[in-house]
Amino acid sequence: MTGAVVVFLTILSYLVAWTIHVPILVPVLNTLASFPFMVTALRRGQPGAAVARMLVWALTMAVCATAAAYVRPWQAGDLFLRGAQYRDEMFGWVMTGRGLESTPSAFIPQQIGHTVLFAALALASGGALAMPMGAVLMNDMGVYVGSLAAASAHPLATAVLAWHPWAVIRIASFVVLGVALSAPVLGRLFRFRIAAANVRPLVMWACAGLVADIVLKALLAPAWQRLLVRATGW
Repeated sequence: MTGAVVVFLTILSYLVAWTIHVPILVPVLNTLASFPFMVTALRRGQPGAAVARMLVWALTMAVCATAAAYVRPWQAGDLFLRGAQYRDEMFGWVMTGRGLESTPSAFIPQQIGHTVLFAALALASGGALAMPMGAVLMNDMGVYVGSLAAASAHPLATAVLAWHPWAVIRIASFVVLGVALSAPVLGRLFRFRIAAANVRPLVMWACAGLVADIVLKALLAPAWQRLLVRATGW
C-alpha cells in the first residue's frame, strides 16, 4: 500500500512540475513525494523497508522522466535542470562513440565527486538535500533516454538499452547509500536509533555497487554505444 502511495505522489509531483514549469522546484517536488515514507520506515527500525520505498520512488521517477521526454523531448529538456545539456552530451556520445561515457579518465573522477557530494549531503541533512540531488541526476538520465527513444526507429528497444546497466546499478547504490547515511541525523531529530550492524551492510552493498558501476562502464560503454546506434537506426 505504501509503495502505491509513493508511486501516486511521485507521478503527481511531475504533473505539478509540468504545470508550474519551474525547473529548480522539480527535484524538490520529487523529494516531497517520498521523503516522509523513508523517515517513517527508519523510525520503525526498518531500513530494508526504507530502501524498498526509495527504490520504488527511483523507478517511478525513471518512468515518468523517460515518458515525459519521449512525448515532448524538447520541452522536457527545458523542464529539468541540466536535462537539455545532458541529453546533448549523450546524443553526441551515441552518434560518435566519443565523450565522457567512454573515457574512464574523465568519468571516474566525476562519479567519485558525485558520490562524495551525495554522501556528504545525506550525512549532513538526513537525506533532505541528497534526495533532490539524486532526483536531478535521475531526471537528466530520463531526458536522455526518452529523447533518444523519440528519435529512434525502434523506440522500445532504444529505451531499454539506454538505461545502461551500469547506470541502473549506480542508481540503486545511491538509493541504498542515501538511506543508510541519512539514518544518524534523522535518528537524532526524531529520537530513534538504528543499530550500526543494520546499517553497515547497506553501506557495503552500496560501495560494491558503485565499484561495479565503474568497472562495467569502463568495459561495456564502447560496445553499448554500438548497440544503441543499431537500435536507433542512425
